[in-house]
Amino acid sequence: MFSIPHMIVLFVVVLVVFGPHKLPELARGLGKLMAEFRKASTDFKLAFEEEMRNVERQAREAERKKQAEAAIASATVAEASTVATSEPEPPTQHVETIEPTVAPVSEAVARGEEEQNSTPELDAAQHETASDTHAGQDLQEKALEDPLHEHGRTA
Repeated sequence: MFSIPHMIVLFVVVLVVFGPHKLPELARGLGKLMAEFRKASTDFKLAFEEEMRNVERQAREAERKKQAEAAIASATVAEASTVATSEPEPPTQHVETIEPTVAPVSEAVARGEEEQNSTPELDAAQHETASDTHAGQDLQEKALEDPLHEHGRTA
């Protein structure tokens, strides 16, 4: 680029032409311009590299597709020649998958107003729950009436 003496001469010329008061503003503007130029060149370089990678990827995909088509074609030709010269193969057996059947549990199903029919198992369970609730309430009443117990504590 420029040598040291050339830079000194250039600085003196700029100082004389623009003056000492404008020099910091010019340097600041030149710095911003250089930063924008670097950013633009970096962005351009990254975009160019990205496009080159995309082109290379597309070329690889096209090559793989051609190889796959060639492999399928050669396999088809080889299969056709073996079928014509060999005995027929037994049919392949298909494995049948059995999916589990899920049955709903009647106790877990919420009943709507239209389903008022009751089953004996549910009625028995409901009766047990009600009797357990009544027994619990009776115990609580006894505990409150007992003078030896004060809020669940023995005297």
